Amino acid sequence: MEGETFSRLGNGSDQMDPKVVQTLQKGLVQVQTILDQNRLLINEINMNHESKVPHNLTRNVGLIRELNNNIKRVVDLYTDLSGSFIKSSIDVSSNGDDDDDHGSSSCGGALKSNGKGCHKRNRVA
Repeated sequence: MEGETFSRLGNGSDQMDPKVVQTLQKGLVQVQTILDQNRLLINEINMNHESKVPHNLTRNVGLIRELNNNIKRVVDLYTDLSGSFIKSSIDVSSNGDDDDDHGSSSCGGALKSNGKGCHKRNRVA
């Protein structure tokens, strides 16, 4: 099913570069693994909180730090995946197209001139 979804994306054809599909699948598996771990951490944090046992509440500090680090890893993985996907899309669509300025260094487009995505996150206040 995942392969079917990925095969519909791309440059208007029914095929995607197998290397891009492999990169996306590998990254999404990594993300899912971390999210599964986060679910377990959250369950343990909730149980510790409900128990109100001082040792368990103290343990939550470390668990919450681990959860925060995992969330940062997921954001980084999604950023890398997005950059890879956008770069491959630009590479495919710009074969012979030199007027495209998606790679401008201003990062107003999807990529910087070095081919990497902008690492800006807008937070809602």
